[in-house]
Amino acid sequence: MLFNKKKGGDPVDVAETILFFILVVIPLYATLIWTYFYPEESMLWGKRWLYKEEPEISEDAIRYTKTASLVSLVVLTILLFFIVL
Repeated sequence: MLFNKKKGGDPVDVAETILFFILVVIPLYATLIWTYFYPEESMLWGKRWLYKEEPEISEDAIRYTKTASLVSLVVLTILLFFIVL
C-alpha cells in the first residue's frame, strides 16, 4: 500500500513509493520549476505552431503563470510532506 503509516514497511511498499516519486513527483516538480523560470516558453509549449509570428504575452499573464507555479510547488510540497510522514 502506497504511503503506509507503519515503520519499516514491506520492501514492495518502499519500491512502490520510490517508483511513484520517480514517475510522478519528480517530473511534476521539474515542470513547475521550468514554468516558474520560463513562463513565456511554458505558455507557448505545444501551441507555437498556431502562430505565424511570436505572440506577445502580457505581463499579467506572465505574473499569473509564475504565481500559479510557485503556489503549486508550495502546496505539492506540503501535501507530500504530510502524506509521506
